Amino acid sequence: MSFPRYPSYKDSGVEWLGQVPEHWGIGQSRRLFGLRNDRALEGDRQLTASQEHGVIYQEDFIRLEGRRVVEVIKGADILKHVEPNDFVISMRSFQGGIEWCNLRGCISSAYVMLVPCERIHGPFFGYVLKSRSYIQALQTTSNLVRDGQALRYENFTKVDLPLVPMDEQTAIAEFLDRETRKIDELVAEQRRLMELLKEKRQAVISHAVTRGLNPAAPLKPSGIEWLGDVPAHWTVATVRRIVNRIEQGWSPDCFARPAESEEWGVVKSGCVNRGVFVEEENKALPENLEPVPEYEIHDGDVLMSRASGSPELVGSTAYILHTRPKLMLSDKIFRIHLEPQVDKKFFVAVFNSRVMRSQIERAISGADGLANNLPQSAMKSFFCAIPPLGEQEAIVTHLELELGKFDTLTAEA
Repeated sequence: MSFPRYPSYKDSGVEWLGQVPEHWGIGQSRRLFGLRNDRALEGDRQLTASQEHGVIYQEDFIRLEGRRVVEVIKGADILKHVEPNDFVISMRSFQGGIEWCNLRGCISSAYVMLVPCERIHGPFFGYVLKSRSYIQALQTTSNLVRDGQALRYENFTKVDLPLVPMDEQTAIAEFLDRETRKIDELVAEQRRLMELLKEKRQAVISHAVTRGLNPAAPLKPSGIEWLGDVPAHWTVATVRRIVNRIEQGWSPDCFARPAESEEWGVVKSGCVNRGVFVEEENKALPENLEPVPEYEIHDGDVLMSRASGSPELVGSTAYILHTRPKLMLSDKIFRIHLEPQVDKKFFVAVFNSRVMRSQIERAISGADGLANNLPQSAMKSFFCAIPPLGEQEAIVTHLELELGKFDTLTAEA
């Protein structure tokens, strides 16, 4: 998008601002924003400051994020009062800027409340203090990124700010509200498209591994209610009949970082994500620990996520087309060895289908304390429909072609 230019510009003398319109001024932050140190008032609702949602009521944050946050019940006198149009310096402001607040309430005393002077239009500076160049300038005021210290008012006052006529601040803020709303709507539309593509992708996989490629093939009842009818010449069996052996690895105390090229690493549960192997999802093995060569993973392996903090990853299965050497199985990963009559890629497609997903979700629903964990016994009891080997290979070829189209459309979206 191109914007009309002002008649003339000048050097602001402030590195992060560069050139500004001739009639704009530069102001010291401490003269434009004061500090608020008021204790929380009776009846104040607790607020949460976040980079994604801004400053919102705590119950709204919990609803949007689907997770609990620390609530102050006793000792509420440590909370600070916040007024509409205040700005909040939070623990993450060095990463994503300072938040403008349009709500009344209270917030953690670990945060800093800024009170704008009458020359400040809140919505305009809401954009200024979240702009990339301002955040970079704020980061230069401290080594907090390295040592974890909090961003304070003293850091804020080291960065000068633009002085813009009030009517111009209002016009710019309204323009940005309007344009960013259009972008948000476009993003939401693209996300809906990606969800639709994801659903269609799942439908293609599920149909192929339960009905095959020949729409005229005679069908028979599978005997399994949720599986329905399957081609008459297919075999309905439990997974234990098609799996020869299952391995689990080792989970020693590792470094938090991934292994470098010549180091041994142990793969994490996230290495298998909905049919895709991500070798970067590993932790480096410390030098004082000896690797276990028989746990090394290889091209052509079939891996399955056994346990994860994310339920949607449990049971995810991938065929390893290519991997770097010196990566080992962890105890969160199954390596599946199949019987000769089962194509590895077909098996992976089956486990990434809706039919199999429904069985996985029932198995990890939390019964018997097994939440987010898929035991071998449960996995082996799952039912699936197995066509002859040649037909499995044809289905795999068909899926690679069709899913490639969905992957292209998703990448474009």
